[in-house]
Amino acid sequence: MKRILLSILLIYITIGLLLYVGQRSFIYFPTPEIKTNLETRIFNIENHKIKVTVLNKNKDKAILYFGGNAENVDYNSGAFSNLFPEHTIYLVKYRGYGGSTGSPSEEAIYSDAIHIFDELIQEHPSISVIGRSLGSGVATYLASKKDIEKLVLITPFDSIQSVAQSQYPIFPMQILLKDKHDSISRVKDIKADTLIIAAEIDRIIKMPHTKRLVQEFKSQVAFHVIEGVGHNDISDSPYYYPLLGRFLNDEEL
Repeated sequence: MKRILLSILLIYITIGLLLYVGQRSFIYFPTPEIKTNLETRIFNIENHKIKVTVLNKNKDKAILYFGGNAENVDYNSGAFSNLFPEHTIYLVKYRGYGGSTGSPSEEAIYSDAIHIFDELIQEHPSISVIGRSLGSGVATYLASKKDIEKLVLITPFDSIQSVAQSQYPIFPMQILLKDKHDSISRVKDIKADTLIIAAEIDRIIKMPHTKRLVQEFKSQVAFHVIEGVGHNDISDSPYYYPLLGRFLNDEEL
């Protein structure tokens, strides 16, 4: 019996160590740089070069876009250019993504977001922010620290810690997890009008995690669930881009 218990304990500790050591490889999936004709702006931050794709230059209003953990943000360029003709759009490539240098982490990504915002607010009197999946954590952080015009959260979570705890209930994620992306704790500091879009059959960020975030807002939030789509194909829905367009272009939802 003791041998069995010791074996179980050893397996538990081994899996826990693997989760701890390799946790960022479960959260971040950097995408390679692809060749495009799109304009790129380089932000020099902490000895790193952060690449940002720029669409519709020289508009007064701006939109900052933070993508998902395995998303190539440039794939939004065509739709966003047409959808927001009166906005300059900045598609941010996290450290290690799309030719940006460095390695992604919560602290690094948040620091870069603040730096980019502070530089862009000198050029644009109004900046709105879109965050999808992992990017929703970046977006809530930025919105809690800066005065932004509007906030859009796509398939967002309450916190990565909460999501991980649901997936690995027998492990103490509060202790193991380095990057918690605790969006729900920041809601009290967010003043911007907010649109939250969820996928009906999201199997990655399950609906309870999104609804807990929505409930924390209490006001200033519009919540829409797009039916028949999942976490990764939500943007394929014919309702997705019109929702974004109506909200950010000050039209009725």
